[in-house]
Amino acid sequence: MIAIYKRELKSYFCSFLGCLFIGVMLFLMGIYFSVYNLFMGYPYIGYALSSIVFLFLVGIPILSMRILAEERHQKTDQLILTAPVGVGSIVIGKFLALATIFAIPAGIISIYPLILSLFGTIAFGETYVAVLGFFLYGLACIAIGVFVSSLTESQVIAAVITFGVLFLGYVMSGICNMISTTGNLLTKILSAFDMVSRFDTFLNGSLQMTGVVYFVSVILLFLVLTVQSIQKRRYQVSVRNFSMSTYSVAVVLISTAAVVLVNVLAGELPLRFTSFDVTSNRLYSLTDETKEMVSSLEEDVRLYVLANEKQADATLDAALKKYADLNAHIKVSYVDPAVNPKFFTKYTDSDLSFNSIIAESSKRYKVIDYSSIYQTQIDYYTYSSTVTGYDGEGQLTSAIAYVTSDDMPKMYLLEGHGEAVFDAEFTAAIEKENVTYETINLLNYDSVPEDASCVIVYAPLSDFSDDDTEKMLTYMENGGNVFLITAYTENDMTNFNKLLAFYDVEVTKGLVIEGDANCFYQSPFFLLPQIAYHEITESAYNSGTYVFVPYAQGLTVHENEAVSASILLDTSDDSYARNDMESSAGYEKQDTDQPGPFAVGAACEKVIGDKQSNGVIYTSADLFTRDADAMVAGTNLKLFTSTIGSFANHTVSVSIPVKSYEISTLTMSQNVIFLLALFTVLVLPAAFLISGFVIWLRRRKR
Repeated sequence: MIAIYKRELKSYFCSFLGCLFIGVMLFLMGIYFSVYNLFMGYPYIGYALSSIVFLFLVGIPILSMRILAEERHQKTDQLILTAPVGVGSIVIGKFLALATIFAIPAGIISIYPLILSLFGTIAFGETYVAVLGFFLYGLACIAIGVFVSSLTESQVIAAVITFGVLFLGYVMSGICNMISTTGNLLTKILSAFDMVSRFDTFLNGSLQMTGVVYFVSVILLFLVLTVQSIQKRRYQVSVRNFSMSTYSVAVVLISTAAVVLVNVLAGELPLRFTSFDVTSNRLYSLTDETKEMVSSLEEDVRLYVLANEKQADATLDAALKKYADLNAHIKVSYVDPAVNPKFFTKYTDSDLSFNSIIAESSKRYKVIDYSSIYQTQIDYYTYSSTVTGYDGEGQLTSAIAYVTSDDMPKMYLLEGHGEAVFDAEFTAAIEKENVTYETINLLNYDSVPEDASCVIVYAPLSDFSDDDTEKMLTYMENGGNVFLITAYTENDMTNFNKLLAFYDVEVTKGLVIEGDANCFYQSPFFLLPQIAYHEITESAYNSGTYVFVPYAQGLTVHENEAVSASILLDTSDDSYARNDMESSAGYEKQDTDQPGPFAVGAACEKVIGDKQSNGVIYTSADLFTRDADAMVAGTNLKLFTSTIGSFANHTVSVSIPVKSYEISTLTMSQNVIFLLALFTVLVLPAAFLISGFVIWLRRRKR
């Protein structure tokens, strides 16, 4: 086999064909690499790879047409057929020679992401899964080309037939859709030849083992077919007997059946064994919160998808299968609107989009319109809409929790004291925790509503009235819960501070300055506090990132027999509070500054007779904002949802944040772009083409 491999590899480089293939592939890759990755700044190389797979339709047939057909045409195959060498070794040697030629440009392309990483963040998992899919697709095409070349002695015929077979694999998805949009037996059979759709699964950031099994089985099958094609002729040459035909047919049938069976079994395995999320933000994985909540279900939940299963959203379909794999109580059913157009009218009077979902249990149901699955952003310059995030898991987990919950908590957001307003991401998190909320002004109420699971006070800038303070304290003394967020203000906040004093907590008048450079970001006022382990901070603690707390006041927490407190976030020993914010002093500690450390987040419990009031306090008005959350990749939002969940008596948070599709583009100068484009489009391909031409010319002159 080694001798065959070396002979074939040498012949391809001596004939200029190998260098031509490598040069052309690098040239085309260089063009798309320059456009997508250099000029447009995309950090994913999959865009360029998907754009050059059409090269396989022409390049692979030309590369493989002579591998066996020329041997047969020149009659040199007689020497191989009668030699004491296994046919399998011959085929594998020739296949590996072609695979090596293809591996050279694929290997060079694999270096491109490393170069791009010098200019920004590269998702290496997604990138190299795309390269793997590209390589496997190419090897499968080569195996087909080798088999076709074994059937004829004409290189032209071998190239044309190979092109035809690869072209069918390239357009088979469209052919199947033309035959039937809903799918039937014929399209299921024809889809076995759909190679591009299998390749596409490698481009979405998910390593699909079914795709790997498909391409590997195609490679092995066509190598077996090639062996049988040669073996039949070899046997005829040596013994002049046609009894080999029966054996060859049996081997072909058994091999084909084995390949079909392996692929069917791979497709039936649970997704947790066949699908591996390699995206940097775990876009296609279910979070631990979802797994814990769904795994503990003890009642049936039916998820109706308003779509034909064949035309369903692929990402959503994969997520639904993962939910069903977690618990047998989750039942997924597809309802084709074309067959049953009025199905959804039992649940809502509104029109629902294709791929919308209805979650139903014995208690209640919830409708998830498809428009809420993906987060979009409108560019008002072009009036085009761009998908910026995926919220499939967030919506599904929330819906399942909603239809199985025994009670539905309600929270009230106070207004009337200059309170801040939560950004949309945070109000959405409250809704996904299956908490109903209402904004109220205590001026219009005799007392805090009795159905309040919690009252949220978000960064008031003016003090409470005596009346409002009395209503809040009465509510808390009767076991009411509060979620308090303080804000720095020069206004007197005596009455508001009485709410903090209820839990024996004091707040500094000024802001905390962090003296430890490891505990702030850019400015000593931008705190990165230590996260203490607690059921509220568990998701933030386990995230491995920081909570970003800008412009925070400090809490001094006391404990007594009636009050127990847990610090959630605290500053370092080098921190201090500057009460006189009008001072012109810099960040250096002054004699009038109050020494730390301080809590900037705390959870308190106070027992009043047979009742217990819970309060969670944070000291930054900017903590739960979109901008602060973006600084730490969503950790602040995780802390917020866990806090809300603790008041809703959720042992596990059911509010899963939107998973962002947005990517940071690469940043490089025009000179760097020009030099890299010049190298990848011209210099590198030209180097192979010139080298191949020189080698070919020297051999011709001999």
